[in-house]
Amino acid sequence: MESITIKHITIKQITMMLSNLSLTGSAKLPTAVFLCAFLAACGDSEQAPETTLAETLSAASAQEFEVDLISTSFSTGGRTPLRAKNGIVTSASMLASAVGVQTLKQGGNAVDAAVATAFALAVTWPSAGNIGGGGFMVYAGDDGDATTFDFREKAPLAATQEMYLGLDGRVVDNSNHIGALAVGVPGTVAGLWEAHQKLGSLPWEDLVAPSVKLAREGIPITYSLHSGFSRSKPRFSAYPSTMAKFFKADESLYELGENWVQADLAHTLELIQNEGRDGFYKGENAQRLASFMSANGGIITEEDLAIYESVERAPVRGTYRGYEIISMAPPSSGGVVMIEMLNILEGYDLEALGHNSADYLHVLTETMRRAYADRAEYLGDPDFNESMPVDHLMDKEYAATLRASIDMDKKSESSPEKFAQVYESDETTHFSVVDKDGNMVSMTYTLEFGYGSGIVVAGGGYLLNNEMGDFNAVPGVTNSQGLIGTAANLIEPQKRMLSSMTPSIVAKDAKPLFTVGSPGGKTIINTTMQTILNVIDHGMNIAQAVEAGRIHHQWLPDLTSTESGVLSPDTIRLYEAKGHRLRIRGTQGAAMSVYNDRENGFFMGAADSRRGDGGSAGY
Repeated sequence: MESITIKHITIKQITMMLSNLSLTGSAKLPTAVFLCAFLAACGDSEQAPETTLAETLSAASAQEFEVDLISTSFSTGGRTPLRAKNGIVTSASMLASAVGVQTLKQGGNAVDAAVATAFALAVTWPSAGNIGGGGFMVYAGDDGDATTFDFREKAPLAATQEMYLGLDGRVVDNSNHIGALAVGVPGTVAGLWEAHQKLGSLPWEDLVAPSVKLAREGIPITYSLHSGFSRSKPRFSAYPSTMAKFFKADESLYELGENWVQADLAHTLELIQNEGRDGFYKGENAQRLASFMSANGGIITEEDLAIYESVERAPVRGTYRGYEIISMAPPSSGGVVMIEMLNILEGYDLEALGHNSADYLHVLTETMRRAYADRAEYLGDPDFNESMPVDHLMDKEYAATLRASIDMDKKSESSPEKFAQVYESDETTHFSVVDKDGNMVSMTYTLEFGYGSGIVVAGGGYLLNNEMGDFNAVPGVTNSQGLIGTAANLIEPQKRMLSSMTPSIVAKDAKPLFTVGSPGGKTIINTTMQTILNVIDHGMNIAQAVEAGRIHHQWLPDLTSTESGVLSPDTIRLYEAKGHRLRIRGTQGAAMSVYNDRENGFFMGAADSRRGDGGSAGY
């Protein structure tokens, strides 16, 4: 057993250790009892006595147990960041973060850890972690090199522009979001494979192995998993394969702490482990997926899978107050729109306005309003829209003209003559990695809705996305409720649907400084931007920046949302006096970030407490 000296450990950290220990068989109870006794020995003190974990466990050698401490440092969210010397992974699942850190400890780089973490999330965070969806990865090396990988889903070959419309020109039964016809060709495995082939260092098999083990041996049911399965049961009940994955044989819920085994998923992951990209897109799995689609009204074929390719793209780049912004290019709209907004905001003294003051919120709202209108009017898949004015939208002179149109005393009006994308689910997941050399990965991927389409491939054990709903489904129709029909994002075979995912890295002096990104559908861009503002303009540490309250506006519908408890009654009154309409929501996004504190010689990790299972792990 590895001997790890732990000093000044908090009760919360010991509890987290218990949840992350790999316990075998009948050993679970005595080990848990022992650690609970250790907690009791600490009394009400916040800090446990200085000790060596291995020595402490050896003192209880009369009890039979096996312990595998995956990581030496944990953080589960809050305003104090995790600090570590050699690397950090921050994700929506502490178990997945621990897998990523174990990869770093084995000599892997940031991309290796990202691959391992992404596959682990497909097991431990099934609402968004996936192999049946898609997303984007942004990489920035300490040497100044940066690149991105686009593995957004594609429309199948049989897709048509009006495939969801009835005779009345309306979408039939929400079919672009519900059912097998809503599934796009998955890209996650292809994207991870390409990133590893170009930038990875450890063997592919070693990176997939932890997820195979987690799926085969099982993971404990957390409250987040339990409540998610319970809420989704009405959707899941339409598909026997989905019910078999998420519920017991009698259709009852798994209880908190019960072991959840995913044998079919383990098999599919093992195919990917042994055969690489082809383990998903060819052979047994491709045949299974295509047959399942055909039997359930879908149109994805073996040919769709065989010809799918991820794309390495140059990142979009901007500057903000002396920092460089490195982000995802289209078909993600996030990087372009965020840089456009930062260019507008650079002309204001945001620090003097005060964080989340009425004037500050007004400036943010008016900036969001203008950029989101441009998003829907111009952006889409670059392989189908060669004339997209990306450089113009990110031009600082263009930003100055937009800034000049903002009146500090009253809001602007939104109308269907300008555009915004209304329908994009909040259920995505983002994670961040920094390795010992300071290389960083910022990655966001998704199934679209929480648990995607709700459809599990029978025998495959994995969920499928419902990303086809991110296309503009009704050509030419744009209205005040937010329905968008602009041409850039209409359905075409092999086209990638527009996305709001905004994995980004902020650099200083040509070296990556911190990562930003979040789930949240249409709110992602604004959450990511506000996290950057919190660090650069308001001097927050990375954890404070992640935890701070947020707002969102997207042109249409003409409404601002804010999280509950963020704004005072006086601020709301002053903000609404400018003409804004405000809606209080629960939470917005869940940022997962890492930061390189070069001055003090350590890395920081910040896991957004808005995700119950999330956490940073480092060593």
